[in-house]
Parts: sequence; structure tokens; C-alpha cells
Amino acid sequence: MKKQLFGSKVLQCGPPTSVVLATCVDGDGNPNIITLGMFMYISSNPPLVCIGVAEPRYSHKLILEQGEFAINTPTVEIVEEMHKCGITSGRDGDKFKKTGLTPIPAQKIKSPLIKECYGHLECKVWSHYECGDHTLIVGEVVASSINENVLDEKDNQVLTKANPVIQKNWSYHIVKKI
Repeated sequence: MKKQLFGSKVLQCGPPTSVVLATCVDGDGNPNIITLGMFMYISSNPPLVCIGVAEPRYSHKLILEQGEFAINTPTVEIVEEMHKCGITSGRDGDKFKKTGLTPIPAQKIKSPLIKECYGHLECKVWSHYECGDHTLIVGEVVASSINENVLDEKDNQVLTKANPVIQKNWSYHIVKKI
């Protein structure tokens, strides 16, 4: 028997989502990290991705003011650091220092990448839309990089090698080939 859900529970009927760490910078170049469960590919040509960021979040302001962000794909090995980036605010200090994650330079944007993540998408803000309690930010991918050890011979990502994290209700999981 199926149960109908209402109100704040309606999204429980949907699938789990990827977890990403978005990096951005303030006007002085100081970095910030935000954990996001709202990420999606939206176009191949041009390559566009979407993230959902709540307006009160510190990163919301930084991304829209600087017009850029990076998507960093975390692995199960850094799940504690990933979670900490989602429950603390960059207004209260440097999350790289608080978590021990390592910033590395991006190719085409000022926002740093996270060394411990296996994949990176460097994005320029394409557009943004107010959508309920979040802003949908569309970014054009201007550069990308990935750890070679998570690719097959055709340069396709092998999920069981990469160990990306998915989530539902702040409960983290990994993928398994079926």
C-alpha cells in the first residue's frame, strides 16, 4: 500500500541526491565551502549545472556577488569534513582551516578547488532564479578536472572507483553497482 505525504514531507517521495561541496570567494579572495544536496546537470551544450542555495547562507551572497563557484565532488573518505562544511557558517571562520581540507588553484576562476575531492567543475554564473526558499543558480562549466584513477579506458567515470556520496535527510550513503 502506498502512503500519501503532505507539507514538508512531500519531497520524501523523491530520490536521494548527490552531495557536492561548492567553493566560492569573497571580494578579497577569502574562500568558503558550502555543502549542497541540491545539484543537477541541466545542459550539455553549453555545459550548465544548477545548484540550490538558500538566501540566508553566506555562500549565496558570495556566489552572486563574484559571479562564480566551483563544484567539488567529495568521496566517502571525507564525509565528516563534508558534513561539517554543511553545519557551520563561513561567516564564523575559514572552513578549510576548520576541516583540514586543502585548497588548490582552479584553472579559470578565483574560487579554489578542494584537493581531497575527486572531481571539479569550475563555473561562471549563467543566471539565477528565486524558487521558494532557495535560489536556483545556473553555472556554465568553464573548466573541469578529475582524478585519473576514477576513470575507465574511455575516460568515463567509474562510480565504484570514485565513491561519491548521496544523501537523503542528512543520512549519507555510497553507490553500489547492481
